[in-house]
Amino acid sequence: MSTSNPLDKLAAALATLGPVGHFPKAPGTWGSLAAVVAAPWLFLNLTLPMRVAAIALVFIVGTWACGRAEIVMGKKDPGCVVVDELFGQWLTLLFFTAMPIWYLPAAFVLFRIFDILKPWPVKWAENTFPGGFGVMLDDGVAGLYAMGCLHLLAYVVSLVG
Repeated sequence: MSTSNPLDKLAAALATLGPVGHFPKAPGTWGSLAAVVAAPWLFLNLTLPMRVAAIALVFIVGTWACGRAEIVMGKKDPGCVVVDELFGQWLTLLFFTAMPIWYLPAAFVLFRIFDILKPWPVKWAENTFPGGFGVMLDDGVAGLYAMGCLHLLAYVVSLVG
């Protein structure tokens, strides 16, 4: 990316979560890992209304940043764009409070599975909606799948343990 437009530089920095999207190999995995590692300090300590507000803000800003990044980089959903992983990963954790530490790696694995495999309607959302909206929405749908599975897993563990 070579642009002198400050807004384009800001969009690219937000879309890639700074350096995270530029880590070698599997930038989506790095973005998801960064989101899970940051969650206890930046997300999980918030009240539910504040979490919803944080997710809405990430979605709105991420949609803009992803859309600009696609234009500047000349590519649909560039691999280095990982703010959508932050959105999907935090959406997975939205309703979890006072959770055991194993929930974080479970949330990470579940989200990555749905983000990579893209079962319907994840792939549909990615292909149907243009620009940053589609980039963010498919990870939101993957996050909802992962959230449901994490809740089911937590329920089963509570029955067993």
